[in-house]
Amino acid sequence: MPELPEVETTRRGLAPHIEGREIREVIVRERRLRTPVPDGLENALVGARIGDLGRRAKYLLVPLSGTEPAIERTLLWHLGMSGSLRIARLGELPRKHDHLDLVLDGGAILRYHDPRRFGFVDWLAGSVLSDPRLARLGPEPLSPDFDGERLYALSRGRRVAVKPFLMDNAVVVGVGNIYASEALFLAGIDPRRAAGRISLERYQRLAEAVREVLAAAITQGGTTLRDFVSGTGEPGYFAQRLNVYGRDGQPCRRCGAELRLITLGQRASVFCGHCQT
Repeated sequence: MPELPEVETTRRGLAPHIEGREIREVIVRERRLRTPVPDGLENALVGARIGDLGRRAKYLLVPLSGTEPAIERTLLWHLGMSGSLRIARLGELPRKHDHLDLVLDGGAILRYHDPRRFGFVDWLAGSVLSDPRLARLGPEPLSPDFDGERLYALSRGRRVAVKPFLMDNAVVVGVGNIYASEALFLAGIDPRRAAGRISLERYQRLAEAVREVLAAAITQGGTTLRDFVSGTGEPGYFAQRLNVYGRDGQPCRRCGAELRLITLGQRASVFCGHCQT
């Protein structure tokens, strides 16, 4: 599943090609996404101009102007399990599972590809951050609002294991399975440890590790899983640096001990029993 670094990589890759562009045509080939493509989208978007792309958690925000009536409107895009957005050109034939095109002035096409159809695009009016899907989300992990003190305060009295606690979007957004595993390894914390039994000092290290691993993943274009590509069609390369995720049974890069595979919160978790306590 595309996680926060993949969505941020997509945002950065798409921005130079679509910001300020006018939508000339909308082509919907398949409406049956996780949430059906809104009726009338094809006509509603024509003539709109795309503003500065945003992101909230794993949602891509595409602000639009010039539509009628004159009210703030935004496309809310989620890539689901296997979705990707890329730039195509006029005359470039769609592939199987290319479900939606925004044809822009200048010849570029914003093309949505989603083999499993678990993603969606929605058409919102008014403040997008008041939408129920976004309103209850925690802070962005790379923002000043996220730190070890927050993790420590929210974890008091919690018996849940620290890994699913860290993956809770009400605690902090966008720390999915891959990056939670990697951050816990960097911080030296056993993913099974009860969230409420971790000290402030260790949570401060964990918050720093979350920021470090996400910043590195964004810099390197995300992690290539299944068919993830950035907005310009390039694969992610962070997988080359993964310390624990997907490496069960292999030696720990730090101590050489065999990495262990367990299940936490119905998700596979790999960790080093020697380095993570």
